[in-house]
Amino acid sequence: MIANPLLGVLFHWLGGLASASFYVPYRSVKRWSWEIYWLTGGVFSWLIAPWLFASIRTNDLLGVMSQVPSNVVGLCVLFGVLWGFGGLTYGLTMRYLGLSLGMAVVLGLCTVFGTLIPPIVRGTFAHDLLGTPSGRIILLGLLMTLAGIIVVALAGAKKDDDLTPEQKTEAVAEFDFKKGVAVAIFSGIMSACFAFGLAAGEPIKALSAAAGTGPLWTGLPALCLVMFGGLITNGAWCGYLILKNKSAGEWAGKTAEDGSKAPLLANWLLCALAGTAWYFQFFFYTMGESQMGRFGFSSWTLHMASIIIFGTLWGFAFKEWKDARPAVRNMVWTGVALLVGATVVIGYGNMIGG
Repeated sequence: MIANPLLGVLFHWLGGLASASFYVPYRSVKRWSWEIYWLTGGVFSWLIAPWLFASIRTNDLLGVMSQVPSNVVGLCVLFGVLWGFGGLTYGLTMRYLGLSLGMAVVLGLCTVFGTLIPPIVRGTFAHDLLGTPSGRIILLGLLMTLAGIIVVALAGAKKDDDLTPEQKTEAVAEFDFKKGVAVAIFSGIMSACFAFGLAAGEPIKALSAAAGTGPLWTGLPALCLVMFGGLITNGAWCGYLILKNKSAGEWAGKTAEDGSKAPLLANWLLCALAGTAWYFQFFFYTMGESQMGRFGFSSWTLHMASIIIFGTLWGFAFKEWKDARPAVRNMVWTGVALLVGATVVIGYGNMIGG
């Protein structure tokens, strides 16, 4: 199949929309503790959805997985476990900073590590990015992405300086800038491990293709392994919190101290929606990466940029920026414009280099 970078950009935008939107249903979950709704949604994200969609789109999924070398399985799961620490703290970042600012800080670091480290490790950085016109255009797009992320993050810091404590908690109930930034830094670094897990799973694509799977779907089996690693990390932490807080009864409708009961059906459906949306970001990511040719590593930048774009839009929809000065809001839109422009530049670089 001939690469189609413009189609790849579209898939990455769909993945970014799914990622930026996944936390929205969690906001409507009632009277469930964080560890209960996070693990419930996570089972759909890291276990049910990956295997369900891989089994639908992959020819002989079990046969393909049985041929994967044990060292490849180990690396995929290991990087998934490390990524799980990033995903675990990603949810905390949303709680402390809100959707727009939290995503900007986390994904800025994630972009740098996830995009540049794989080609550096493979020894192709100088040739692919510095040695060709298309590579230099992509590098320009990467720099534009970082500039856009920095602008959005600075706007968030300025908003924080301007608002009163009451205004901060009105927009984000548990707002804590210092704690949120610390968590976001850790989350951004560890979240980049997902890109490393996909790179480690490259041999699985060849096995999937040999089984007759179409080019768009060959990356789905690797997701099963990487995301299972994420389940291990998140499951362990949530299990600890459930035992500590004695919150397991909430799954069955345990009555709260005020006598109220959780709307179980609604909570389960909301968590299933949130978890499936979280998975779909990577479903579309693998499709987009399949269209980017030899510059597939730039997919991570496109993915991160699109998440921030849609995350910022959600932030405005939830009025996280309503009390910010006009100059600060304009600064946010400038950052978003840079990110949109960066996706176009990177897509063009891929197109002329393909």
